[in-house]
Amino acid sequence: MCPVTRRLEAADEANLVLDHAGQVNVFLVAGLLTQGGFVGSDGSPDLTALRVSLGERIKTLPQLRKIAEVTGRRHRWVEVQPDLDYHIRLVGAVDGLTGLEQKCGELMTVPLGLDRPLWEILVVPGSAVGALGIVLRIHHVIADGMAAAAIVQQLFDPAAAGHAAAYVPLVRPAGTAPGRDVRQVLGRLRSGLRRIRMTLRGREVGPTVLLGELSPDRGVVFLDVDLAALEKHVRPLGATVNDALLAAVAVAYRGVLSAAGERIPARLPVSVPVALQRRGTAGNQVGVMLVRLPLGQDDSDVRVRIIAEQTREEKVLARQQGTLEFMRGPTGARIMDRIGRHQHLIAGFVTNVPGQADIFRLAGAPVVAIWPVGVLAANVRLGVAAVSYAGRLRCGVHFDADNVPGRIFAVAMGNELARLTS
Repeated sequence: MCPVTRRLEAADEANLVLDHAGQVNVFLVAGLLTQGGFVGSDGSPDLTALRVSLGERIKTLPQLRKIAEVTGRRHRWVEVQPDLDYHIRLVGAVDGLTGLEQKCGELMTVPLGLDRPLWEILVVPGSAVGALGIVLRIHHVIADGMAAAAIVQQLFDPAAAGHAAAYVPLVRPAGTAPGRDVRQVLGRLRSGLRRIRMTLRGREVGPTVLLGELSPDRGVVFLDVDLAALEKHVRPLGATVNDALLAAVAVAYRGVLSAAGERIPARLPVSVPVALQRRGTAGNQVGVMLVRLPLGQDDSDVRVRIIAEQTREEKVLARQQGTLEFMRGPTGARIMDRIGRHQHLIAGFVTNVPGQADIFRLAGAPVVAIWPVGVLAANVRLGVAAVSYAGRLRCGVHFDADNVPGRIFAVAMGNELARLTS
């Protein structure tokens, strides 16, 4: 029997274009597991038990059973049987959580080969006292942040009875279709042309340590904060948890620029993905909004309100426009990849994905913590990814360690998150 083949959707092919030397387009999620299931009482892993358990889940996840095979100028998906001895493997022990962060930084420069399905799970001993580390990597060509969250939930053990997962995919109801009103179409066209001009010509960010050629030396720092306390503080301000995250990021950027001896701008624009209604089979269906962080504002609550006012409007516009024009196919992605090396429209990436309300189990082992690590692309030297999990907002700060004082950023961000939960 011949393997099932299908051409990559244009948006997925665009994400394959963005994976090349010096730019690894791979999501990473790190976690800590405690005793139970495949993790023995002494903390040692039973990899055979883990592979058997995940092998059953992978049978229901076609995204993890295919390779991107070259066909002409494009690629097609070819279904294969993954070698679980390779895809799920033990790596060398690290020295505590700092060692796990360092391992994640190293992995963000290691590509996933196209000759295998584009994912892997690494078991990392020594990641914490009484806990075992785990790292899941998934190529962006398979999934955007929301789709990746769905894959993670399906890999892990089902939630306890009566406790549903927090992630709900945005699916267009049957029988509905995008609006065809002429005014709406023309409005989207005008907005699209403005976005294209901004991408090509935008100069909102001056010369800064935050932008430039990326080095291969990457740093990662993990942070977390009480989710309910954060939401309780910002909801009366008319803001969301994501607004609070962006407000803390604003303070952190100010700290980094001050440490670098740079002028602090009144506003600093960052790129923030926006989930779209799912249509078709593409793994990447995400919009983008530009949020100008108020670095010149000293009052924490006022800063949150200013950001909330922006995101309420920008989120609607991003969903109306859909996928960024340059990321709707490989040709546009090649153009964006070239101009991105010298762009000054944005200074960073910030992404926040809804997660799981309850504790996951992986092959029976409780997952007591997870942290996401986002991709650094173009000339952007620092980005933040966050996910809500088991009552905490958990963040990964990913930075070019040769050029950006990322730990100063992380300390400032953590301090501001603490203020927003007091």
